[in-house]
Amino acid sequence: MAEVAHDFIWDDGDEPHAERRRRIMKAHPEVTRLFGHEWRSKYICVFALVIPQIWLAWATTELAWPAYLAVAYVFGATITQALFLAIHELAHNLVFKKASHNRYFAMVVNWPIGIPYCAAFRDYHIEHHKWQGADGVDTDVPSRLEARVVRGSLAKAAWMCCQIVVYALRPVCIKPLRATPALAANWAAQLAFDAFVVCAGGWGPILYFVLCVFLAGGLHPCAGHFISEHYVFPHLNAKQETYSYYGPLNRLTWNVGYHNEHHDFCNVPWSRLPALNALAPEFYDGLAVCDSWVGVLRDFVARDDVGLCSRVKRRTRVA
Repeated sequence: MAEVAHDFIWDDGDEPHAERRRRIMKAHPEVTRLFGHEWRSKYICVFALVIPQIWLAWATTELAWPAYLAVAYVFGATITQALFLAIHELAHNLVFKKASHNRYFAMVVNWPIGIPYCAAFRDYHIEHHKWQGADGVDTDVPSRLEARVVRGSLAKAAWMCCQIVVYALRPVCIKPLRATPALAANWAAQLAFDAFVVCAGGWGPILYFVLCVFLAGGLHPCAGHFISEHYVFPHLNAKQETYSYYGPLNRLTWNVGYHNEHHDFCNVPWSRLPALNALAPEFYDGLAVCDSWVGVLRDFVARDDVGLCSRVKRRTRVA
């Protein structure tokens, strides 16, 4: 097996999604019917995610440690991962018609995560779409320091266990955001909610929220999407930089596995991404796919030819 590369995969061309979007629009102009928000999303957020996670934060406080950890991993981390991806939908204004309503509601969805997250994520994530792989701009790509330090199976496994922390801290180090009213509002809303929780039930629920964040972003099946989306796996296709996954875990994660489709048309909500795939099979059927998120986590740790450098980068610079 080949040794892992010590530099990123540099590409002098443009990211692939804009061109495929143009071609699909030309071949299938009816694709515009899939654009817009999904009205059901807000109800799923409130009744399937936010309320159950807040209830679990209190309901688990008296459990013995084995049962507590099992509930946090199986239910809490899965819900937290869905909360992350609900905020992802909101970042693209796919839950409400008005952008401001998406911003405000994202702060509510952020509450059971325990840490202010949604405002910064929105700004960084939009740049990821506009400048995929651009060095110093797309903070979804690991830093050079990470790539130098994290080598070998044990280091990669440890990095994956802390992946959500790295994912949060990396943008701040590479491209710090300026203070904005949205960022301040996110912090204020989250700290007010956390203070209420502590006053009402002590620190136990807050610790539960934070534990679920670590579990959701680490060695959890749904966390496989962090790796599967843009890491280049040579045994799949060394020239492809975005991969889709069409397996059953999409039902728990807002169809984020339809990742080529999402990058091609980020104004298509989660519920209509399968329809996009079905509308233009000639553009998607020939692409390499990720068959298993659990498998991709295993391969990332075990394979010597895959590591943090297995990402496409571009020297494109923006102001």
